[in-house]
Amino acid sequence: MNKNFIGGDWVAGASVSKNINPSDVSDVVGEYAQADRAQTESAIAAAKAALPAWSQSTPQQRADALDFIGSELLARKDEIGKLLAREEGKPLSNGIAETMRAGQIFKFFAQEALRIEGTALASVRPGVDINVTREAVGVVGLICPWNFPIAIPAWKIAPALAFGNSVVFKPADLVPGSAWALVEIASRSGLPKGVLNLVMGRGSIVGQTLLDSRDVNAISFTGSVDTGARVAQACAARGAKFQLEMGGKNPLVVLNDANIDAAVAGAVDGAFFQTGQRCTASSRLIVESKIHDAFVEKMVTAVKALKVDHALKDGTQIGPVVDEKQLAQDEMYIDVGRKEAELACGGERLNRETKGHYLSPALFINSKNDMRINREEIFGPVASVIKVASYEEALAVANDTPFGLSSGIYTTSLKHASDFRKKSAAGMVMVNLPTAGVDYHVPFGGRKGSSFGPREQGRYASEFYTAVKTAYISAG
Repeated sequence: MNKNFIGGDWVAGASVSKNINPSDVSDVVGEYAQADRAQTESAIAAAKAALPAWSQSTPQQRADALDFIGSELLARKDEIGKLLAREEGKPLSNGIAETMRAGQIFKFFAQEALRIEGTALASVRPGVDINVTREAVGVVGLICPWNFPIAIPAWKIAPALAFGNSVVFKPADLVPGSAWALVEIASRSGLPKGVLNLVMGRGSIVGQTLLDSRDVNAISFTGSVDTGARVAQACAARGAKFQLEMGGKNPLVVLNDANIDAAVAGAVDGAFFQTGQRCTASSRLIVESKIHDAFVEKMVTAVKALKVDHALKDGTQIGPVVDEKQLAQDEMYIDVGRKEAELACGGERLNRETKGHYLSPALFINSKNDMRINREEIFGPVASVIKVASYEEALAVANDTPFGLSSGIYTTSLKHASDFRKKSAAGMVMVNLPTAGVDYHVPFGGRKGSSFGPREQGRYASEFYTAVKTAYISAG
């Protein structure tokens, strides 16, 4: 059994959970400890005890630990990438690429630990100097989702540690293996005991304990909108800092002048790769009228040609849905879509050599933006086409959503590309690129119902993981 990591020790949980491969439900990836409330409180206490020394550690000490973690992730990318693919269901190539990204994130923040900046200012009063500095915010609780089981933990843990915080890390129930592998590497990196703690378990127990504890100074959460609202309420009630990354209903606009083959390729990638289980997935395909019919025809051909199979099988483009519960949700929305629009292709459970949660990618046409399938995040391989008469209508439809994470446009018009980049009500805008797929060294986040608080990743991560201190100094 793989244990929790608390105060520098590997600790058995209150119970055990089996990690099941969604590509083959007979394959048990491993057995992982489940923490209860008392064990989570022990992890919080360990992080609190470790905080004073770690927050005052040298930048070099923090940089060395993070660089060690990043280097080992990169060296073991094939092994850990395979583990990730087994437990989450994304194709092996995606699992390896995600592990590499996690390694790159740790190495990036190893350098950021050496670049923590401050400002020296002259006071308006004679004989007084002012220093503005950043320091650790404190004990940070990290609540991570299942769809990127090593990259998202990396982009939360790495900056938290780089800026001198101590961490209590709760991974998603469905993907403890990648989290455990990451923390096992970190346990050998030179981090002092208690600086990084792993508590695997139910969100209703482990997550709630983190939210309730007055010793947790900040919470970074990635997950559903409903849970995010509860995180915000709990943190606001006790004055804790919080950061939320939630859903998306991302638009991809295709104008009449677009390179249609490039647009179709970008739409297929953004909407269906990684089984559509990305908050940046382009689930609303907004297509100008003159190109609409040709776009739909090419999309249907491309979607039908996608290979859905076991995550570890050569040639697989789309793996299974992550579990039975998510598959049932996808099917519910497909049933809703059948009543609202026209199902052009897909939307059926598939049988493969191994029993798994396989679903053919579903494409709806003749849809309207006010339909449920275009308002609510499905989080599966389901997308719909919305026909519009003009660029102006396309922009209005794209922005008409409670979300605002990512958006995209395919066009050869510099005028329209520039206008869309300025007027799109999203945190990230893609021009002639899929809406999904971002770099690790620049800010990630959205607007409206998609995100709350400072951005994640890149240098902007310091906004959440540090507190600003202004010091006034007089010679006396």
